[in-house]
Amino acid sequence: MANPPAGPAQRTTVDAARTARMLSDARHAMLSQQRARTATRPVIEASWERAIRGGTHPDHDLRTGVLSREEVERRRGTSPLRHVLPVLREGLVSVADAAHHIVLVADDEGRALWREGSAAVLRKADEVGIEVGTDWREDVVGTNGLGTPAVVRRPVQVFATEHLSRALAGFTCAGAPITDPRDGRLIGVVDVSGPLETMHPATLAWVDSVAKLAEARLRELHLTSIERLRAVAAPILPRLGGRALVVDRDGWTAAVTGMPYAKRIALPKSPSGGRRWMPSLGLCLLEPLAGGWLIRVVDEPAPAATRIVLDLALARRPSMTVSGGAGSWTHELSPRHAELLYLLALHRAGRSAAALAEDMFGDPGRTVTVRAEMSRVRRYLGAFLEHRPYRFSEDAEVEVLLPDDPRELLPHSTAPGVASARGSVRTP
Repeated sequence: MANPPAGPAQRTTVDAARTARMLSDARHAMLSQQRARTATRPVIEASWERAIRGGTHPDHDLRTGVLSREEVERRRGTSPLRHVLPVLREGLVSVADAAHHIVLVADDEGRALWREGSAAVLRKADEVGIEVGTDWREDVVGTNGLGTPAVVRRPVQVFATEHLSRALAGFTCAGAPITDPRDGRLIGVVDVSGPLETMHPATLAWVDSVAKLAEARLRELHLTSIERLRAVAAPILPRLGGRALVVDRDGWTAAVTGMPYAKRIALPKSPSGGRRWMPSLGLCLLEPLAGGWLIRVVDEPAPAATRIVLDLALARRPSMTVSGGAGSWTHELSPRHAELLYLLALHRAGRSAAALAEDMFGDPGRTVTVRAEMSRVRRYLGAFLEHRPYRFSEDAEVEVLLPDDPRELLPHSTAPGVASARGSVRTP
């Protein structure tokens, strides 16, 4: 008698098992430096290469370096993700529980701060070390649904043995980055994980859509806070003479008087009241307001001997520090601004808009995009950038801190000028 045709559940189990074997063969070939019989997805292959190059081991213990409960609570209290937990829970947790998944939320440093979902899957997660406080950075754990989206800055699904870690081979994960809608900075990653056979092809799109809802909620909260601060500034600014502005605690502008509007001002790393030197404004008087700062510009010349340090040593956290006779300022850079400032440091004589467009996009015609980005950079570098051509001012000493491995210089940048410099190890 002929066997009856396989039902949907049987087909899912068979397909999942076949997929797991194929991925396992490809992963084994990669680890043994052999040619795989099955092609690996480019995003996974690139992640494997980064992890192996960085010394990540497949048998890494996930429990190594788990944060203490006190440190987890401290991070929860300061992370912007705390404002969007209701959005993430409403969009993910209830469905994940019913579908035998769990939800993990990690901060910008790859540390899992929240974990919820199916009790059965949570027990399996406990067995292998998928816990709150675990370090999910790709250069620590290898390819995974939290660390890899943080690196490539887009949603990624990692199936079973696409994970570099052997401990994660029984899980399939779909993760999406959450960025600050104000400046594009990564603030965390949300991930849905579960057994391979329970994952649906639409899971990744689902997770990404909820991450986008979280970003929209952050944008709404920002606009509400700016409107509230603008109401505080309304009776104050008209009474002041000269140039002044009111900004929130992160430097986003609520109102100005006597000067052009700037979307954001670079504040001191630890702002306090009194006379402070602001790179984009000069000498200023800072006064605290509810939810922000009143900044009044004092027209005095800039201090001499300004030093600008462009720190690219940490691939995920490029930053710029400006120091001089009136103190030191640090500003975290977006990936695009890090590329532009590196190229300007590389070409101290300056670059035209067309040349920068060629360096950035391989297309000298994209000058509108370059000019828009340089306008944003000038909002916080102000007096230290010149144009026609774009360049650092002659009286600024510029230093660039590079990673030990030249291949890690802005590793996710596809800008031709950066890729060329990366290959030739060109140091400004």
